[in-house]
Amino acid sequence: MKTSTGGPRWLYLHGFASSPDSAKARALAAHYAGLDIELERLDLRRPSLEHLRLSAMIEHVRARIGGERERVVVFGSSLGGLTACRVAEHDARVFALVLLAPAFGLARAWRQRLGEAGWAVWRTRGWVETLDHKTGQMAPVDHGFVAELERFDAGDGGFPDVRVPTLVVHGVHDDTVPVERSRAFAAGKRHVKLVEVDDGHPLTASLPRIVALADAFLAPLLGAT
Repeated sequence: MKTSTGGPRWLYLHGFASSPDSAKARALAAHYAGLDIELERLDLRRPSLEHLRLSAMIEHVRARIGGERERVVVFGSSLGGLTACRVAEHDARVFALVLLAPAFGLARAWRQRLGEAGWAVWRTRGWVETLDHKTGQMAPVDHGFVAELERFDAGDGGFPDVRVPTLVVHGVHDDTVPVERSRAFAAGKRHVKLVEVDDGHPLTASLPRIVALADAFLAPLLGAT
């Protein structure tokens, strides 16, 4: 499977509090570099981790896609997977998605994990600390981030209207975004292929299988032999 002049662009969108240099991002980029494909890893800390906004992430991705006739394959991990879907539902330049534990219903999952008391503290204090996987240090994230996520989810139950061929890989032991969310997203959609793996949210142990699944899924779409 190789790209050629005029072929599609390939983008990778990292997860929450992660970065373009995450283990999955680097491993996937290295794999596709060996196939003469550049997997461009975007920085989704928009406008910053402290003031992260899904709308800013979507705007950044759309701006980086390029011209009106561009075709794009998008890999998205967790929050990056949700971002990829939100881009694809309104942007015809995206023609295939590979989603790794996509963060459907993230605000709801976060609220359940924190409990109502913890959620109220985040709202009234205005911020909560989270582990910044890029620096290894704790960092604040303001409540406006999840408040915006809730507004996005309010209109469609947290499931974007994605109509392009989509591969979803989700761990059955995911305690951050339950696999049931991907099952609900994929249900009844012939263009969505869900593969459940024996793994947790990071999916690190499943990287070799993810690569194999993505190659097999994308090859017919790209006319590869």
